[in-house]
Amino acid sequence: MSTPHIAASPEQIASRVIMPGDPYRARRIAQTHLQEAVLVTEVRGILGYTGIYEGEPLTVMASGMGAPSMTIYATELARFYGVRQIVRVGTAGGIHPDVAVRDVVIATAAHTDSAMSAARVPGVMFSHVPDFSLARAAAAAADGAGARVHAGAVFSSDHFYGTPEGLFDRLAAHGALAVEMEAAGLYAVGAAERVQTLAVLTVTDVPATGESLSSHEREISFDAALAVALAALG
Repeated sequence: MSTPHIAASPEQIASRVIMPGDPYRARRIAQTHLQEAVLVTEVRGILGYTGIYEGEPLTVMASGMGAPSMTIYATELARFYGVRQIVRVGTAGGIHPDVAVRDVVIATAAHTDSAMSAARVPGVMFSHVPDFSLARAAAAAADGAGARVHAGAVFSSDHFYGTPEGLFDRLAAHGALAVEMEAAGLYAVGAAERVQTLAVLTVTDVPATGESLSSHEREISFDAALAVALAALG
């Protein structure tokens, strides 16, 4: 069996999944952290690998960019492959004054402007949340991560460009730490499909100051977030 977007057979996908957005980042994680890693899907260039991490099967698979893409892959993994835990390892922009480039954010809530969430709960401004046990395990691993780690709300936006002026300042004033594009979609799938989900994010830029990591620096600067994510999965 396969799905329209995943070519793997059911036994080729582990019950635990690390999910970066970037297919190349998925490949790098598999090459550096998995034993006996095997490419199990590459439909539409979305790479997925399964191997062994600390004696247990683990799949690393990309999600693509944005809530719609994340929702497709997370739903298929949960509904058709029996995946029980998905941890997103991604990038984010820091919007809170306490958050700097290369910091790690454990997203304990995901506010969103996504039309997908508006359709799930019509008439309600709905914020999505991760699985508490995963978030607790991630927070417990923060001291050994090798980077500053924050836990708090993020903003999952449908827009990479064209953000309303002042929005990030208003979000930060109410405690939001960073902006990204996928966590709310993942958390919504987690609730709907009864799957444990979490997002652990590396801050790669700060819009207010213009500070930003290069594409190469982004590729090599997510090890701390990955360590926290792997610890959360146990």
